[in-house]
Amino acid sequence: MKNILVTGGAGYVGTMLVPMLLGRGYKVRVMDNLMYGGKGLLPCFASKDFEFVKGDVRKIEDVRSSLDGMDAVIHLAAIVGFPACKKDPQLAEETNHKATVLLEGLRHDRPLIFASTGSNYGALVGDVCREDSPLNPLTIYGSTKTAAEQYLLKCGNVVVYRYATAYGLSYRQRLDLLINDFVYQAVKNRNLIIYEKSFKRTFIHVRDIAASLLYALEHFNKMRDEVFNCGSNDQNFSKEEVALLIQKRVNYYLHFAEIGKDEDQRNYEVSYEKVNKAGFFTTVGIDEGIDELIRSMAVVQVVNEYSNV
Repeated sequence: MKNILVTGGAGYVGTMLVPMLLGRGYKVRVMDNLMYGGKGLLPCFASKDFEFVKGDVRKIEDVRSSLDGMDAVIHLAAIVGFPACKKDPQLAEETNHKATVLLEGLRHDRPLIFASTGSNYGALVGDVCREDSPLNPLTIYGSTKTAAEQYLLKCGNVVVYRYATAYGLSYRQRLDLLINDFVYQAVKNRNLIIYEKSFKRTFIHVRDIAASLLYALEHFNKMRDEVFNCGSNDQNFSKEEVALLIQKRVNYYLHFAEIGKDEDQRNYEVSYEKVNKAGFFTTVGIDEGIDELIRSMAVVQVVNEYSNV
């Protein structure tokens, strides 16, 4: 497999993955609709092995032409996260689920690696979520990703990753992710209010997400037609624990609210034994990730034109 199509390659994960693929000698074609721009891919254009196609995964002709000449697909294109999917449920269904069905119908059994989510587990379903645990998605994001991964698994020749909550620096940065948001609020606003402090999440740095996709590509035959939780057993934390880790580094006001709740009610711990047995381990710990996020705030500016403060 030499020629790789990355759908949604201009996004948070894709802009970290594509340079890794190029560095390993792959020829990479990115298809993206540039919903959030394409600045994160600019350095990739220096490589003769990189190609960009502006396209929409919901459109049959865009998908068909992008697949031409490709040996494998890494499918990242999605409306990601609870808030974005809630804002436009129809777009989420079309992009996350229906577009995956469309892609499946056109890939003609090319190997496919699918980025799914631990959100599929929903609220705590037992002591620890494993790949055979019941799926109980609580959000549109989770339900559309669940439908897509189940369809792909029926078709076969696929590797599915259910990722922990992402965090860390990317060439297409996001501030809506839990740890990234907590750091931003602590450094920039010196204030953070947290509901349901005991709710647990499991986390993975974006560089490790990219590395896991590369790993699956290079070990596809031994991982094919399997689902893998992807994250680290060392990075299961409550919201309170994350906030206190940040407070060790940043002096800010932290309040745990007793009344009120987050709309996203995910609360679970996850086992990563299966992906570790397959040979993949994360390398970036939460302390390193938080430290780099804090340092990055020196150049992060989100301006409200209507504020005098």
